[in-house]
Amino acid sequence: MTEDGKTCEWCAGNVTDSVTTVYWELPDGTRSIEIHEVPGILCRSCGMEYQEEEVIMDIEDQLMLMDTKTIPKAVRFDELLQMPRFLKKNYFRY
Repeated sequence: MTEDGKTCEWCAGNVTDSVTTVYWELPDGTRSIEIHEVPGILCRSCGMEYQEEEVIMDIEDQLMLMDTKTIPKAVRFDELLQMPRFLKKNYFRY
């Protein structure tokens, strides 16, 4: 367990914050992109590395709200989130 009470979602082991590269399919299914420096969680017990729900929602919302044709094959997480959107927020998420 970490100082903030987090444990691994898979094995309940000890976790630490991490930064990783992920591969994401675009909402229209035309291709996938490589996203660098994505905040994540790394389990010291089972070795699982994953993103928390908030990070996943940030990526998915951004990809739904922007012109995905402008995204290069590889991009940093912070750069992706700063790209211009068609809409300010995802009105389909309650």
